[in-house]
Amino acid sequence: QIDDLKHCPFAEICWYFTESWEQFRISGPVDLIDGTNPDPVKLQQREKSWFACSVKSRMQYLAPTPRVSILDQPPTQPASLDPSVGPVDAFCLLVLDPDQVDYLNLKSNERLIFSSGQGVDGVRLWTSEKVNA
Repeated sequence: QIDDLKHCPFAEICWYFTESWEQFRISGPVDLIDGTNPDPVKLQQREKSWFACSVKSRMQYLAPTPRVSILDQPPTQPASLDPSVGPVDAFCLLVLDPDQVDYLNLKSNERLIFSSGQGVDGVRLWTSEKVNA
């Protein structure tokens, strides 16, 4: 999936709130920040995000490749992680820059599309349009 994002850096995330029956789909370009990123500010953001994760969450990045048969892999020793060491190579920070938000209320069937564009002065402006659910 990371390779896919490198070739086509766009994504959509979705939040669904079960009690209110509301859904938000947020889409836009994605900045993929891995250890090879040349921007020191972005690398600092990546490191800050790494340390904001629990050690147990960080351990997931040392796990064997998902969906590969256990029979196809030699036995491995349990991974260990020094909690004071920065991000491992497999850790990437993804930063979504939203350019569209699709809001749907499943109780009222109300749907709004919020889209961003540039104003004449180059400032990002958001517009909304009510559409059929």
